[in-house]
Amino acid sequence: MNERTVLVSSPKAKLYLEADLAIRDDLQRFPKALSAYEALTSDPEARGHWDMANYLTMRKLGYNDHGRVHALLTGAASVAILELIIGAQAAKPDVMESGVGDLDDVFLVVLISTMLHDIGNQVHRSQHEAFGVTLAMPILDRILERIYRDPEQRTELRAFMLHSIFTHDLIAPPLTIEAGITAVADGTDITKGRGRKAFALGSVDIHSISALAVDEMHIVKGDRTPVEIQVYMNDAAGIFQVEETLARKVWNSPIKEHVSIVAMTREDSGIPIVRRVRSHASEARFILDE
Repeated sequence: MNERTVLVSSPKAKLYLEADLAIRDDLQRFPKALSAYEALTSDPEARGHWDMANYLTMRKLGYNDHGRVHALLTGAASVAILELIIGAQAAKPDVMESGVGDLDDVFLVVLISTMLHDIGNQVHRSQHEAFGVTLAMPILDRILERIYRDPEQRTELRAFMLHSIFTHDLIAPPLTIEAGITAVADGTDITKGRGRKAFALGSVDIHSISALAVDEMHIVKGDRTPVEIQVYMNDAAGIFQVEETLARKVWNSPIKEHVSIVAMTREDSGIPIVRRVRSHASEARFILDE
């Protein structure tokens, strides 16, 4: 299984293209997942959901991107995380453990639920997880009916995806490996490419400032864990975004033992306060990592 590095450090259009290419490359061995991805990205209802979720969160609430770019970036991250976990044989996904499907089905469940996790924001940020479940159902039904003949299997795969959507923001604890991956993937989209628009629209707070302090995020095979998320900062303020957004998702996820976070400032950043810190899920905190 190929090691995948997901790099998030470029303008919006390039980010979208990079994520799309990464997803397609990773899904070459999984035809059902690739077919579902193509169906989702061409679905006009899904595109409308992403656009309106983004409008309400960014224009009305001053939040970071919650639209198509966020969907693609987190989707690419979810596939990268899943690949590393599977490659290390660190955990058996619940779709397989339950007997509902095979590895191709696992990739489909993880990717599609991750890409749809935030569409409920078009109704309101409050309870967006529950709204997302309702809004996702007709899209999931439409996609699954094109790929699976068995209505019982379609219903069971849909259940895994609805659980992932509902628990992605920890309103309730994620209970499956697939849901844990969706939650963590959501937490990886913390770079300045996402925060710059909110800042430009006048949202000047610790969230937008911290997001501007994060230059890049890599998902790689770790030395201590199957998955290592490397965060490169231009300012120590980025630690807030890492701990409040990313680490919170990791530490409350079923995959926490398989994921480590390393946050570091670059040598030329001129910020001596924090050079490199590492999270340990067993302690749920950051420690200096010299």
